[in-house]
Amino acid sequence: MLVDGELVDGESGTFAVINPANEDVVGAVADASAADMNRAIDAARRSFDETDWSTNHQLRQRCLLQLHEAIEGELEELREELIREVGAPRAVTHGPQLDAPLADGLKYPARLIDSFPWETDLGDTVVSVTGVNTTRKVWHEPVGVVGAIVPWNFPFEVTINKLGQALAAGNTVVLKPAPDTPLNATRIGRLIAEKTDIPAGVVNVVTASDHLVGEELTISPKVDMISFTGSTAVGKRIMEKGAATMKRLFLELGGKSATIVLEDADFNFACMLGIGPLMHAGQGCAAPTRMLLPRSRYAEGVAILKNLYENIAAGDPQDPGTICGPVISARQQERILGYVRKGVDEGATLLVGSTEAPARFDTGFWVDPTLFIDVDNAMTIAQEEIFGPVLVVIPYDDEDHAVRIANDSVYGLAGNVMSSSLDRSLAVARRVRAGFIGLNGTAGYGADTPFGGYKDSGVGRQNGLVGFSQYTEVKSVAYPAQ
Repeated sequence: MLVDGELVDGESGTFAVINPANEDVVGAVADASAADMNRAIDAARRSFDETDWSTNHQLRQRCLLQLHEAIEGELEELREELIREVGAPRAVTHGPQLDAPLADGLKYPARLIDSFPWETDLGDTVVSVTGVNTTRKVWHEPVGVVGAIVPWNFPFEVTINKLGQALAAGNTVVLKPAPDTPLNATRIGRLIAEKTDIPAGVVNVVTASDHLVGEELTISPKVDMISFTGSTAVGKRIMEKGAATMKRLFLELGGKSATIVLEDADFNFACMLGIGPLMHAGQGCAAPTRMLLPRSRYAEGVAILKNLYENIAAGDPQDPGTICGPVISARQQERILGYVRKGVDEGATLLVGSTEAPARFDTGFWVDPTLFIDVDNAMTIAQEEIFGPVLVVIPYDDEDHAVRIANDSVYGLAGNVMSSSLDRSLAVARRVRAGFIGLNGTAGYGADTPFGGYKDSGVGRQNGLVGFSQYTEVKSVAYPAQ
């Protein structure tokens, strides 16, 4: 682990990291205790309070670019590591799992240090309550110590976007990776220690097999903000536990995103979005897991989706042609299959897939692509986040009906609209209550693009100017005009 500038062991020994494709042990990492976590918190607190990290813009910018260069220097080793520990298909590492976030996850916030409105001049005025001609300023300052808690599904992507923005804004960080996928985080910690000028304590990386070790971040009065990506259930627990110390929160949580295919769309193209839940075995919060098809063309769309799903199978993540790899663990595998059985029990038609794990694998955690049709949006498989390679297809009567179905969810993270008319797509997108909408197969992903959701999908945004701002506090300052 990286604690206070040193690479250290954990009080609880070590724990193994398992390859979900074959159950091989691919590494071991330090296992932290609650005391270890609190030492990391103390280090982050000291480095924020007692060094110039929070005010030294030039140092922060140089350090972020050093870290980017250091990661680039071990890019291919990191790629292989992600394939082994996450089960990420090789093809996906060339996109959102690694290459896409690395391209600008550190460089964009480093550039923002120069252009961000750290100080805004409101001008001079005679303030009514004092009668004094007053100069007024608004300052943005860093929040303080940020506890960054990262999930297992896209660990590097989430980590680099949290670190980039939190550090560029002048905060110090305690990073807690998921116990399933800690190796990428410890690599980043080592690179910080060996290849950058980031001062001791500014970044701490604490790995633990016990999830409750991470909860020390939520309850500690020395931590000013929690930046969490993960399940809605855990996000709500963080919100509850953090209330006692009035934690600032960024919570990017679950989703049940809908793709609305309008009747004027090119169905061969539009239905290709149906394979979205197969990328990385559907282990993505923004995966478009509900597809809404007009009744007038329902049979046509179902036929296209059936052909797609019958010709894609879960496979070796090392194979460049694989898009659907293993799921992360035996627990997740059983959870997903439980949802498949629930869908059958509630009356949906299981058109492709099985209620059991594929028998062709002797080891690993696998679920084949699963396609449900004739789904009612009130069914469990249409309402709850499955986090597996499962698509549910729902018929709708007209455009208003489609929008009502899309919005009939506790979630509001992402969505898609497919139509031959851009104006019509835009009009529907405005009515969908979600934070991230793609039209006709596009996605606005990037470090400059805010990402996050409405409703139970979270609070705040990752990335962009909005995301950067949430890592700052706002101070209004007034003094007699000169």
